Amino acid sequence: MDAEKTRTRPLGIVINPVSGRDARRLFARALSSSNESKRNQVERILVGAAAAGVERVILVHDSFRIAQAAVEAIGVDLEIDLRNIGASCKPHDTRNAVELMREAGCGALAVLGGDGTSRVVADTWSEAPILPLSTGTNNVFPFMLEATIAGAAAGLVAAGRVPIGEAAERAKLVRIRIEDQKDDLALIDAVHMVDDSTGNLLPFDPRCMRTLVLSRAIPSAVGMSPVGGLLEPCSAADDWGVVVDCVAPEADGRTLLAPISPGLYRSVRVTGFRRIALGEPIAVEGPGLLAFDGDRERRLEPGQRAWLSVERDGPFVIDADATLRGAAERGVYLDRSHWHDHRDDVGLDCC
Repeated sequence: MDAEKTRTRPLGIVINPVSGRDARRLFARALSSSNESKRNQVERILVGAAAAGVERVILVHDSFRIAQAAVEAIGVDLEIDLRNIGASCKPHDTRNAVELMREAGCGALAVLGGDGTSRVVADTWSEAPILPLSTGTNNVFPFMLEATIAGAAAGLVAAGRVPIGEAAERAKLVRIRIEDQKDDLALIDAVHMVDDSTGNLLPFDPRCMRTLVLSRAIPSAVGMSPVGGLLEPCSAADDWGVVVDCVAPEADGRTLLAPISPGLYRSVRVTGFRRIALGEPIAVEGPGLLAFDGDRERRLEPGQRAWLSVERDGPFVIDADATLRGAAERGVYLDRSHWHDHRDDVGLDCC
């Protein structure tokens, strides 16, 4: 009974096996993310989490055996709970995995994917403590972080070694309220477009862009975020967002050269931009469609309205540096002589 009371909460690892593999590799210059690279990242997350004190990790089977291969290669003492949810390489796989992990009482999630993957996680479990690790394309929301450290930081939170209030801050996101339809969200950018189609995987055509609402406008990013970032920079910490108004190339306006996809600059015709307060609604009207974090998702009929606002009610995003500093202050890694990596048993001796 006492041992059960002191058992740490599990860490969930969410893997999008198809992130970093879409058509932007053909029509832009984005780098592909291989199955082997993801497997190696998952293995390093597992090691980092185990060293942080996590006792149990929950993963789900995927179509490319990334999770299973990582588990087979692991060499540390860790209980692995590998579930089968009937994965089919669709966004609902991520949704189902996150629902399972929430029901299992996970203390934190490590998420491998791009902005779109993290968006599904946030939409499924709005208050999840997450550490998003970049394996996608535009990747403003996830971190470019060494996976061992990502696993350590997420593991420290899951295991309760560092409190969530010290380790993470709640993210901004864009809330979308659509007339006569269900609400939606975007983590970084929501874009009103015309003369485009849902499901289109090509980089955005600036001629189709009309209104951009950004929770983060990052000048050093690629995608939609730098369209605002090269005009009015806005970080994750800033308590405001940015709206940018665009028109067709032949209309009056100023031309902004922006990297809309990796290795792909395009000219965007801009008529105005400004900061917007948290909660301030920006109205758009159909016809057209709405794209969220790079994915064309929702269609607006002629005259149908939608309201986009930046709000700070997204998931709790774990800051690896703050978390590891908290662990250092608490001496989490001191006097850990019981720690054992079974790879030490294979005779890797320098002498």
